[in-house]
Formats: sequence, structure tokens, C-alpha cells
Amino acid sequence: MRILHTSDWHIGRSFHGHQTLDALRGVLATLTEQVRENAVDVVVIAGDVFDSATPAASCYTLLTDVLRDLGATGAQIVLTSGNHDNAARLGFLAPLLRDGIHVITDPATVGTPVTLHDEHGPVHFYGIPYLEPIVVRSVWQTGGLRTQEQALTHAMGLVAADRAARGGRSVVAAHCFAAGVEASPGVEREIRQDLRQGSLDVVPLSAFEGPDYVALGHIHGRSRLAEHVRYSGAPLHYSFSEAGKPRGSWLVDLDADGLASVEWLDLPVPRPLVTLRGTLDELLAAPAHEAHVDAWVCAVLTDATPQPEPMRRLQQRFPHCATIQPDPQNRPEDDGLSYRARVAASRSDNELIETFLAHVREGEGATESETAVIADVVSRRAAEERADSPAVVGA
Repeated sequence: MRILHTSDWHIGRSFHGHQTLDALRGVLATLTEQVRENAVDVVVIAGDVFDSATPAASCYTLLTDVLRDLGATGAQIVLTSGNHDNAARLGFLAPLLRDGIHVITDPATVGTPVTLHDEHGPVHFYGIPYLEPIVVRSVWQTGGLRTQEQALTHAMGLVAADRAARGGRSVVAAHCFAAGVEASPGVEREIRQDLRQGSLDVVPLSAFEGPDYVALGHIHGRSRLAEHVRYSGAPLHYSFSEAGKPRGSWLVDLDADGLASVEWLDLPVPRPLVTLRGTLDELLAAPAHEAHVDAWVCAVLTDATPQPEPMRRLQQRFPHCATIQPDPQNRPEDDGLSYRARVAASRSDNELIETFLAHVREGEGATESETAVIADVVSRRAAEERADSPAVVGA
């Protein structure tokens, strides 16, 4: 049996305010064509189908179109919910979907497989939706489930018991953060928001022993934790921390004895991501950056002081500049004085203006040319004030 493992589509997610639906539609069209070309029997989608619990209508349209196109290849589809999905919404129409599309969102069904057959016999697909401990405690009537680690370990126990009774080959699809995986900084921040207070809510790799293959979702980069335990990652780059990491899916073959081979299938990157570092003038002028004019750009500006209209100016050269991160370099050292103390210590109008500029520019005072202009303006103002003053006549 040939299986395609994908996950974390995040339909509806924006990229720094830019919509990604069209890009995702194109990438998933390529994935569908790969399913057809490689004669895939089963497509496993391991959670986070949507990016939001309340996706827009256009997101449902995209999912409907993709599932219809995947079904038209002849492949079966096994889909589970992730932490971004609303399990009830995603699973509501599951009983009404066409044959061959299996949507698994109810924790009560964990341990009951979708069984498909090939020439070697049955393969049991166990879908494990994202498990909220507070929810599954009431479903399973089991005390002590306080972390996702405990919930998923319990779920895998249900799977193991059913596997022992049924026999045959098996595949598990789950959505979790498993021990041994490295997440990008952006994804780690998201995962930490899901962690339970006072614990590291990480599922040990040992929990996934037994099945012939475990298709994981939650991490946006591909990862191999064991030969039979893998993350496929997301089909698009959703943060600059993911730049340069391949996008794709795992093509898994099962033979009569279990796992036979696993192959990576690349997906296209609609627009590359790049982080450029330097002063604003350097980024606008450096010839080396010409290669990135069509990329998504994160500009790390090292100017010691804020520059006027940096995004507008950057987008004139890089139309897809998506974000700016200030990282000032070579700032003067802080002398520890307050602004009020600096003003009080100023001995002239020139020094007073210099103090003000250093304050609003976070330490950098007037440039050489600005100092000359300030001196000229102060001098002329003083001359005007003297001319306006009444003459003093001596006795």
C-alpha cells in the first residue's frame, strides 16, 4: 500500500498581512498531481487543516476543492484535526462526505481504525485528533490526564489494545509535539503557548512504538524521529524562521511485512523567503540584493537611529518586503543621565538642540552637516533677536 503523508495546511493563514490562499491552492494542486503520478492509495493529513477555529467561507471552498480533486485520483483520504482546527466544525459533515474521505475529529473514536485493504490484506489507520486533556478526561472517564503527553500516551494504549486484537499492519496519524524534534523559533513560540503550566508537554518517542508508520503533524518542518515516525511539515513557508527548509510530503510504502520504504517528495515554493541585514541605505543600494527583488523580504535594519518611511522605501526595491526588524548597531553608550538632567546641563542653544536630537534618536546626536546647520540657524536667530531689541542709550 502506498501512502502520502502531509499535514499543517493551515488554510486561511496570512503571511505578515498577505493572503496565502492562492499560493496554497497552487501547491496543493501539485500535491494532488503527485498523488496521481505515484499511484498513491491513501493520503493522510495529520491535522491543522485550517488555521482558525472559524475559517472564512473561501477556506471551506479550497478544502472542498482539494478533497474532491484528491478523491478523483482514486486515493482514499484519512484526515484528522489539529490544535488550530475546530474539531466539531471540521467533523460535522464527516458522515455525509463521499466514500473514501474519512474525517476523524472525535476522541471517542480513538482506537477504532479505518481499515483499508491491499493485496497483502488489511491496513488499519488510527486517527488521533489533537487531544485537549480537559476534554478527553470526560470522554474516557479516566482521572489523572492533565497533560497532552498523558492524553496521547493513553490514546496510544487504546490503539495498542485494538492492534493486538485485530492483528495486521497499522498506521497512526497524530498531532502533537514529540520528543526529539527541533522546531523553528516561530513554531516553538506557538508550541509554548500550548504547553501546560508547570510541565513540558512533550510526547516521548517511545509512545509511538508498535505501528508500522506514524504520520505526525504540528511541526512545520520535515523531521525524522525514527524510521517509522516522521513529521512532513507544512506545504508553505509560514514564517521567516522556516526560510530555506524544504516543503513537501513523505511517500510511504508498506509491503506484506510492514514498512518497506519512505521517500521525500518536494513541493514548489511559490515565493522564496530571505532575511536581509544592513542599514537602510545599504539594502537600497547593494547590487548583491538584486537577486532578492521578487522574494518575501524580512529587512533587519542596523541603522543607529530610526529612518524615515523605511517600508515605503524598501518596497520600491523589494515589492514583497513583508516586515522590518530594527537592530541598531554602534549606538553611543548610555551615560546614565536622564533627559531632564541633560537639558539642565546644556550651556547653549546649540548644546540644547544636540541634547534633544540625541534623546529622540536613542543616543545619536547631530551629524557634522546638521551641526553646521544648527549653528547657522542659532546664529541667525540670535542676530534677529539683537536687531529687534531697543537700543540702549548711555547717560
